[in-house]
Amino acid sequence: MTKKLFTQIKNEWRSNTWLAAELLIVSVVMWYIVDYVYTTAATYFEPRGFNTEHCYLIEMGQLTAKSPDYTPYQSKEEARSQVYEMLERLRRRPEIEAVSLSQNSYPYNGSNSGAQVQIDTLMSPGWTIRSWVTPDFLRVFRYEGTRGETPEQLAEMLKQDGCFLASDNLYRKYNQSLTSFVGRNFFLYGDTTHTYRLGAALKVVRYGDFYEGSNCYRMVAQLPEDWVNFGLEWCVRVKADQDRDFIERLKADSESQFRVGNLFIAEIRSFAEIRHNFQQGWVTGLQSYLVGMAFLLLNIFLGLLGTFWFRTQQRRGEIALHKIHGATSRAVFNRLLSEGFLLLSLVTPVALVIDYVLACNELNSWRNGTTLEWDRLLLCAAISWALIALMITIGIGIPARKAMQTEPAEALHDE
Repeated sequence: MTKKLFTQIKNEWRSNTWLAAELLIVSVVMWYIVDYVYTTAATYFEPRGFNTEHCYLIEMGQLTAKSPDYTPYQSKEEARSQVYEMLERLRRRPEIEAVSLSQNSYPYNGSNSGAQVQIDTLMSPGWTIRSWVTPDFLRVFRYEGTRGETPEQLAEMLKQDGCFLASDNLYRKYNQSLTSFVGRNFFLYGDTTHTYRLGAALKVVRYGDFYEGSNCYRMVAQLPEDWVNFGLEWCVRVKADQDRDFIERLKADSESQFRVGNLFIAEIRSFAEIRHNFQQGWVTGLQSYLVGMAFLLLNIFLGLLGTFWFRTQQRRGEIALHKIHGATSRAVFNRLLSEGFLLLSLVTPVALVIDYVLACNELNSWRNGTTLEWDRLLLCAAISWALIALMITIGIGIPARKAMQTEPAEALHDE
């Protein structure tokens, strides 16, 4: 069977050469599209390292001198004590599970602070994010350690003086896992006169849904006492069964229960809204890109469908001859499909070489710091082959079935 197919392809080399060239171009274009979709999806579905379900961001305000309830100048200690009092009132509210203060730390936050984490000759990347937080921040967003540490255990660690946490990939460029350094002393913030102990290595905390975890670096330390003020990030997690209408209920009680001195609740936002706003540009761009790719895929599908449909229609006489000589409809159908699959299989190795060259020249999507990963290259090539094979099946199958329903004598008469 295979030998006969090769002979037939050889005898019809002119038409098959053009068809093979078309399949080659389509295979390369299809691989590029599949590679982009794969890298985007793989990045999106990576573990985020945090959880924002049932979480809210509270923005505090202060009364001005124009308000009749305004309290004249307060010392820093008095203002700080009011912040702690507000924190305790929120913590005591029945539906709230945890509440924290932080500075440039919550997820989907465009504001960042950097830090330097050093041990011996190992130095963290320059874009390592510094998160100054109160210990309950780890419970609010449910950070986890690489050794199975729970958010509660991590929060207890952070309460210890001179203790900090950092993501496990901090020294990825040195091929070193931070987990192996747990318990050792580090230099932070470029200060070599004081050391800080690494309490635990964190599972990688991503910057957002469209950022690869391998490129996201973070260290977490306790918020310094001098930095406590009303303008920090107030993050809360509510109990799962208390999520409904939480914002409305808290606002309703804010005037009577959450006014401490000049401090009051100004705004409450859910992290679902914060996430949406933070990633709107990414989502819009991705949607536009996917619409363009869908249009290109539709053109590829219609092109291949039309090519194989027309090719099969032209061979009605050949199909009739096969049936006259005793071939079953199934055998004729399989032969036509096998010819299309064989042509596709012959050009696939050439397409794979072109895909490899494109990846080597960094013309496709980046992931894990490279454009060439053999498992990804082969997987995307296999998916491309399957999609084109499906198009060939439809392009050959429908007209072939119609042709086989025609009486052989009628088909030969038309020829």
